[in-house]
Amino acid sequence: MKHITHSLIAIIVVLALLAAVPQWTLAQSGAEKEKPAFEVGPLALTTAFPHQTVEMGENVSIDLKLRTSTEAQTARLEVTEVPEGWEASFRGGAKVISAAYVEPGTDTTITLRLEPSDTVKAGTYRFVVRAKSERAEATLPLEITVQEKLPPSLSLTVDLPTLRGKPNTTFRYNATLKNEGDENLAVNLIADAPPGFVVTFKTAGQEVTSVPLDANQSKSLSIEARAFPDLAAGSYPITVRAEGGEARASLNLTAEVTGEADLTVTAPDGRLSGTAYAGTESPLKVIIRNTGSAPARAITLSSSEPTGWSVEFVPKEIDEIPAGQQAEVTAKIRPSDKALAGDYMVTIRAQPTDGSTKSADFRITVLTTTLWGVVGVVLIAVAVGVVAIAVLRFGRR
Repeated sequence: MKHITHSLIAIIVVLALLAAVPQWTLAQSGAEKEKPAFEVGPLALTTAFPHQTVEMGENVSIDLKLRTSTEAQTARLEVTEVPEGWEASFRGGAKVISAAYVEPGTDTTITLRLEPSDTVKAGTYRFVVRAKSERAEATLPLEITVQEKLPPSLSLTVDLPTLRGKPNTTFRYNATLKNEGDENLAVNLIADAPPGFVVTFKTAGQEVTSVPLDANQSKSLSIEARAFPDLAAGSYPITVRAEGGEARASLNLTAEVTGEADLTVTAPDGRLSGTAYAGTESPLKVIIRNTGSAPARAITLSSSEPTGWSVEFVPKEIDEIPAGQQAEVTAKIRPSDKALAGDYMVTIRAQPTDGSTKSADFRITVLTTTLWGVVGVVLIAVAVGVVAIAVLRFGRR
């Protein structure tokens, strides 16, 4: 009986606890809902950036937020700790203020302005701001680090300072211009190049003579040096300068012109013409001139002529023609045996191993051979003789 009584008591206690759990849970939920997400207190003073770094001589503006969770109040503002050489003031709505009104649930924004004098040197300075009302007080420590201002400075670097090419090459140098100072600059670009070159600057594909460059900013430059086609082979120095205010930077470049042979095919008197007889070999003098800036080597001669014609060159190949020099070649032209009298075109080409082929068209006039004229005269004479003999013989009868 006693065992049954204890069991009943245990069951009753368990049921009572189960009945109380929902009520306890609801009470906890209600308590969590009533608990505020952030308890500010009577008065709070905050900022998002309590430690800042500035340059020497730069004024500082810091945004402060004043808040309360109790009741509306007016708080007086002051900077209780100001390092020597600094001036501090509060601004609100673009006006100088000394107090601010704050309501519960609404932040009041205040700007603290700190102005250093000329005597303030590089270092870290501590400030303490206080907001005080009749009911509460809040303080906020701040730190400002002043660093020396970097003087205006430019750097100009290039990937490959020496390029090689022929006289008609555009030498392109990829350079980087950097403003290493703390001031924005307008940088002028200047090039000192020897005669025979035209130098231009490009950035982002646009030709420029100056570029704006913010503090610590870099820009890519394309420096293009175009050489004149008749420029002699050699090594040419090019100096590029960047000037922005008191900042200067320079770059030494080199354009190595390797030179190029440039041939012309002509005649000694400049007239591209000649005469020949059908079936007969006739010599034609040809001049191969090198007007380029490098020697022309292993020059091969060839021709295009009418069907049935033949052209032979003496010599067949020229070993070398120095720049500005010329060589004479004889072209032995033999028209076809059946060539009629008239004008024909023969193309003569000269091709060096390290240059392009050049050619000229020669007009060859085929003349009638004098042999047939002699034969005609003889036949006419024979005919006249036969007639004369016949007249004399039969005339006597």
